[in-house]
Amino acid sequence: MTENVKTEGKFTYAEAGEGRAIIVLHGLMGALSNFDKTFEHFSGQGYKVLIPELPLYTMPLLKTNVKNLAKYLHDFIAFKGLKDVILLGNSLGGHIGLYYTKHFPEDVGALVLTGSSGLYEKAMGDSYPKRGNYEYIEQKTKDVFYDPKIATRELIDQVYKIVNNRNTVIKTLAIAKSAIRHNMANDLPNMDQPTCLIWGRQDNVTPPEVAEDFHKLLPDSDLYWIDKCGHAAMMETPEEFNNLLEDWLRKRNL
Repeated sequence: MTENVKTEGKFTYAEAGEGRAIIVLHGLMGALSNFDKTFEHFSGQGYKVLIPELPLYTMPLLKTNVKNLAKYLHDFIAFKGLKDVILLGNSLGGHIGLYYTKHFPEDVGALVLTGSSGLYEKAMGDSYPKRGNYEYIEQKTKDVFYDPKIATRELIDQVYKIVNNRNTVIKTLAIAKSAIRHNMANDLPNMDQPTCLIWGRQDNVTPPEVAEDFHKLLPDSDLYWIDKCGHAAMMETPEEFNNLLEDWLRKRNL
């Protein structure tokens, strides 16, 4: 994907393909590379796939929240001149997509949520990040996945670096608190965009009952399960994730 990453103005993003826009929103400790297989697959299937790098750690602390991340997304969509987009978000990315849809429904043609926060207040993690304890960070990173081997040394190092930098850990906690404040339960019944929910059966971060609540509250949603899969289906079971999403997009004529 690195050859597709560009910086224009305040935006750094990956882009490939032509057609209807799918905007991919990564999670709190996620990276553009988390969606490598999704990016490759759908950019070759008649979609323009864009993954903006969210400014999680570069915004001023007082502006580091779900609201301002959604505003950043709004600026990005306006900058690219996009209409009727499909928003695809994992974890915090799904939450930003939901908040965006609440405030700018005319921009959003459909939603895809996988392991999304927005309902469950522990979705951002249930313990204070322990700085300096590599084994603890390694275990917490592995817990995100059903198969702990998905948590590569590179990924663990990336998380370790975030929680051992005072600036980034303070902003991580600010975003987590913001996510709790911006609970979407009362807003979901008003969101009539077609929504695809793809969830790992063994998701420990946003457990299966969270997916079921999303499915109940969203007026026009379809829920798909992936067995032997944790919180990041697009990383752990990319082929199954892509097949489910492709079938859903076709079924919904999107």
